[in-house]
Amino acid sequence: MTIAPAHNGELGQAAWSDAKLLYALEEVVEKELNRHLKVAKEWMPHQYVPWSDGRNFPGVLEDGEEWAPEQSKVSDIGRTALVVNLLTEDNLPSYHHEIATLFGRDGAWGTWVHRWTAEEGRHGIVMRDYLLTSRAVDPDELERFRMAHMSEGFESDNSHSMLHSVAYVAFQELATRISHRNTGHHSGDPVCDRMLARIAADENLHMLFYRNLLGAAFEMAPDQTMCAVRDVVTGFRMPGHGIPGFERAAARMALGGIYNLRIHHDDVLQPVLRFLKVLEISGLGPAGLAAQEELGLYMDGLDAQARKFEERQAAIRARREARR
Repeated sequence: MTIAPAHNGELGQAAWSDAKLLYALEEVVEKELNRHLKVAKEWMPHQYVPWSDGRNFPGVLEDGEEWAPEQSKVSDIGRTALVVNLLTEDNLPSYHHEIATLFGRDGAWGTWVHRWTAEEGRHGIVMRDYLLTSRAVDPDELERFRMAHMSEGFESDNSHSMLHSVAYVAFQELATRISHRNTGHHSGDPVCDRMLARIAADENLHMLFYRNLLGAAFEMAPDQTMCAVRDVVTGFRMPGHGIPGFERAAARMALGGIYNLRIHHDDVLQPVLRFLKVLEISGLGPAGLAAQEELGLYMDGLDAQARKFEERQAAIRARREARR
């Protein structure tokens, strides 16, 4: 069955409604879902947790031991990033609600929504179990942060549009993978590094699903998709931006080399844009061409900002070395 999109003069080509585009992409979703299920590996969260390191905390249990920073095997920057990463995962109920509302709960779309949620659930389980068992972070502070963060609720910047949401997660899943992987590298604990490498592998598969879906959207609705990618890239925020103290934590993570402008430009935005050849797509209407040009200019400006950040970072390191 062929679905004809409605004509939209502003875009200069036929425009798709969310409902029609969802239906038209269903076949692609089914293909990508089957590919994902073939390559995804089963893994058990409990196998990545050093249970023998665990001991009781004070409270109901009389033999509980208070948490102290020196009990943690994780570096200072590792603790900061782990808390941000876990609190981001904690909002899974809100994320599920968002994508289930946008993508639906039936057919291939619905199967993917539930599968993705189940896989993401493992990430929160294993991270919290690791943090508490290894005493990597203050458990009381972690729980207070979780309560505050989840009590605020969550609303995506892209909840108004299915196409914007697909574009966003194509970049966000890769950003999450990079953040987890770099956190593991900087954690100072091989057990933590191994755990986060496993999580990062899942996030990479999620990115591939959405990136390929975005590629199909470009073939069906190039102008609309280009505008959505422009909007998402220029206004990109990580889903954990509502975490208490997020800006300060993000600044520490940037200086610590876990996630900063250079990483965002080189390792997140550029790989997706390059793979899909977004800045090389031809045959666009006026709106698509304008969006493509804006996107190119934005990427040039972001690269310049990243260079300035690197210069400031080098100056800070030099001053620290001089004081030592």
